[in-house]
Amino acid sequence: MTTMSSNIVRAGAPLGAARAAVVLVHGRGASAEGMLGLADAFDASDIAYVAPQARSGSWYPQSFMAPIAQNEPYLSNALTTLSDTVAKLERQGMPAEKIVVLGFSQGACLALEFAARNARRYGGIVGLSGGLIGPDGTPRAYAGSLEGTPVFLGCSDVDFHIPLVRVNESAAVLKTLGANVTEIIYPGMGHTVVQDEIDHVKSILKTL
Repeated sequence: MTTMSSNIVRAGAPLGAARAAVVLVHGRGASAEGMLGLADAFDASDIAYVAPQARSGSWYPQSFMAPIAQNEPYLSNALTTLSDTVAKLERQGMPAEKIVVLGFSQGACLALEFAARNARRYGGIVGLSGGLIGPDGTPRAYAGSLEGTPVFLGCSDVDFHIPLVRVNESAAVLKTLGANVTEIIYPGMGHTVVQDEIDHVKSILKTL
């Protein structure tokens, strides 16, 4: 594990030798190093993994369902961090269609919102226990197209943090944006990551 900058850690293949890159976005109270632990589960040593770290361990202070203004300026700063991370990978020779943005929990919400607000062809977008950000009724008139980007959404049907209806809405919005969406709801799973989700991510990585 090495550091790209003061707030990004990386693992896996060196970027110049990697066939793809995965941006791993941690959840509330978690760490970039913790997200790199997921990289081992993907069994793909020819991929570069980069994980930005939120300064306080949290990307924004309130629930992802809170009025967006209550999470500013932290939410905008967090989205900029993801934009900058992807842009840095592109400047170093990794095209967007070979970049996967994957988040868990608060990180999943951030990854999905980033993809919707910056729609284009990515290698993949993965939201593990997350949904698009904002209260019920938030306008979802995003611009651009995800151009067939594979998107995987996995969540429990009884997740205390993530209402099932928001996962369903997020899947529908991303489909409208042109993504190739796979949504799987796991009965009684809890707020965690299971092997079937890992397998779906591995299948996305194999196609890159």
